[in-house]
Amino acid sequence: MARGDSPDSPEAGRIAGATSRGAGGKRAGTRTRVSDLFGNTGEVRPATVARVLLPVAIGMAYSYRVPAGMSVRPGSIVRVPLGPREVVGAVWSLEPEGGSAAGNLAPSRLKNILHVYDDAPPLDDELRTLVDWVANWTLAAPGMVLRMVLRSEEALESEPPLAGVRLSSSGTRPERMTPARQRVLEILQDGTGFTRSGLAHAAGVSSSVVDGLLAHGVLESVELPAVPPLPRPDPDWSPPQLTPAQARASKELVAAVGQGFRTFLIDGVTGSGKTEVYFEAVAEALRQGRQALVLIPEIALTSAFLQRFERRFAVLPAEWHSEIATRQRARVWRGVASGDVRVVVGARSALFLPFRELGLVVVDEEHDGAYKQDDRVPYNARDMAVVRGHISRFPVVLASATPSVESRVNADQGRYVRLELPERATGAPMPEISIIDMRQDGPERGQWLAPTLRHAIGETLSGGGQALLFLNRRGYAPLTLCRSCGHRFQCPNCSTWLVEHRFRGRLSCHHCGHEEPSPDHCPACGDTQSLVACGPGVERIAEEAADLFPQSRVLVLSSDLQGGPDRLRREMRIIEEGGADIVVGTQLVAKGHNFPLMRLVGVVDADLGLANGDPRAAERTFQLLAQVTGRAGRIGGGGRGLLQTYAPEHPVIRALASGDSTAFYEAEIAARKAAGLPPFGRLAALIVSAPDRARAQDYARQVARLSPASPGLTVLGPAEAALALVRGRYRFRLLAMAPRNIDLQALMRSWIGRLPKPSGGVRLQVDIDPQSFF
Repeated sequence: MARGDSPDSPEAGRIAGATSRGAGGKRAGTRTRVSDLFGNTGEVRPATVARVLLPVAIGMAYSYRVPAGMSVRPGSIVRVPLGPREVVGAVWSLEPEGGSAAGNLAPSRLKNILHVYDDAPPLDDELRTLVDWVANWTLAAPGMVLRMVLRSEEALESEPPLAGVRLSSSGTRPERMTPARQRVLEILQDGTGFTRSGLAHAAGVSSSVVDGLLAHGVLESVELPAVPPLPRPDPDWSPPQLTPAQARASKELVAAVGQGFRTFLIDGVTGSGKTEVYFEAVAEALRQGRQALVLIPEIALTSAFLQRFERRFAVLPAEWHSEIATRQRARVWRGVASGDVRVVVGARSALFLPFRELGLVVVDEEHDGAYKQDDRVPYNARDMAVVRGHISRFPVVLASATPSVESRVNADQGRYVRLELPERATGAPMPEISIIDMRQDGPERGQWLAPTLRHAIGETLSGGGQALLFLNRRGYAPLTLCRSCGHRFQCPNCSTWLVEHRFRGRLSCHHCGHEEPSPDHCPACGDTQSLVACGPGVERIAEEAADLFPQSRVLVLSSDLQGGPDRLRREMRIIEEGGADIVVGTQLVAKGHNFPLMRLVGVVDADLGLANGDPRAAERTFQLLAQVTGRAGRIGGGGRGLLQTYAPEHPVIRALASGDSTAFYEAEIAARKAAGLPPFGRLAALIVSAPDRARAQDYARQVARLSPASPGLTVLGPAEAALALVRGRYRFRLLAMAPRNIDLQALMRSWIGRLPKPSGGVRLQVDIDPQSFF
């Protein structure tokens, strides 16, 4: 975690914050002593040069002149010229005329700051330090991190007020009272203002009645806020009845709020009530006048979470994810910055919102891979949440039924406080997990559900329960081929097969989005009877389940079905209310959901995630299957999980069947330690891509030749990526491995600094602590 020595480092962020006010406490832009800025004596000069960080992929801030009469400070959000366009940025530091920020340019030759967004509070020192820290850690340009903070220019300006009416302060009464006028006046008795149309609707009258009262002076015009004040969550609205284990855990969390930085790991089995526990920490943060942020990995989890939050705190929290409308996102951004929004539930990007009084961050399902962003700024929101808590000195709570190996090690070594919830909150036992050895008890040719699983489904349905069939593969079949000539349908932009989506009649690439109609003949040989779907996806499993149990209601849950999040919310509600008998789903159903009638979970292919070279494959498969089998019997008990596998002797399968998660973690941690893999070693991936394969390979070889000769550093590759062609770009990967005590970021900077500048469409991406090896 070494800091960089660039002017945009965390050190610079702290200096900028310290010098934003002069010795007399005046705002930046007044006369400021040079000694206050530089630590040496000198004459008094006005601060006229601002270093402005812009949301572009440049590793430095730009210098601009502060026009006379304009007041800015470090953190002020401004609009400045950049070439032929205007962009929004943030002032990172200030210098007086003739300071080093302008370089050899006189201030008169610098371009002026065009506009200061006075409605948007300046970014505070802590958020700017976070931006610098993330940029330094990920080797990304600081401006690209700032881009995640400054979401849109629309968010920086307050919405104009609405024209409204209210009772006149003169107390004028109408000369003639009618029933319609009487209803209008009754609604306005408490002094509330309404828009004209809103008042007419509330009173059940026409707009002409309101206009008449306004013309006679009974009503007066008034400006109304564009967004009504948000009701604040009530921390004491509906306190839960906690189990003894929950009460012990929540007591520790509540005591930590407001007491500085600590990281907690809530390690609780599925259904143990982790949410209720960290809700008590949220409640305490609210009581202390602080804001809280809860990160969740999937948009599909939002609806259930919002309902639970509303039951506990009487109001809904603000949402932050890609599916909310642009205007609503702008309102949330402003509300967070002003302090009007007290709690946000959101995806990973919510971590970079400009909270005014943030006092707690919760990372639910902290092990989930969705917290890792791979493009532009490759960061892990779980780890950066801990960094934000450390910078701003507040507690961070990580929660999971299957914690990441990194978090388990941190807890074992005392860096995190581990809070265990070993039993379900309802008292129901954990599901009984059994193995189906597909080598001995496999299905008939052309089918995918083994006889044992079929029998278990029938028993479950006859007992009034629901069954979940889990397969982490979307669509109908992962490959379509011609039996006559062997032609396989492949994406033209990626080195992957097109997936058949029979419900939509399309072949799709899940990497670049390419689609084409499902074919009725082979394009290579023209045969119309030879096309065959190879392998199952969830649609194919649903088809088989419907054939086996024709009286049952079969529902498919997958993220690529039409209708988006709204459809998913409706279908989740259908399952909760018992409107489906058999649910066939991908990892979308594996976490965070509570299906009261779910009694059986059948994993169609328990080996799917194990057969690849990813060092985290065993961990991820264990987490995914433990989570999905944990959907069974959460309320009334009696849950069962059946794992169809061709490798029943695999440690992951044995650990799941025995319910001994401790043994799995001990073995996985020992293997990581022996191999020097995270968290006992450090990794950095270098991905070279280009439109031409030879060009990508040549540059990747140059990268390897120029690698630093540092003790302890091992460089593997270059090798063609597992997905060698993605979106028309050929990809080669190198992997740098180093012990934990080596400053990997410094080595990578030195390495990148020696490389020739990429050209001809070649790109180099660096991923510190990669989570994906494809």
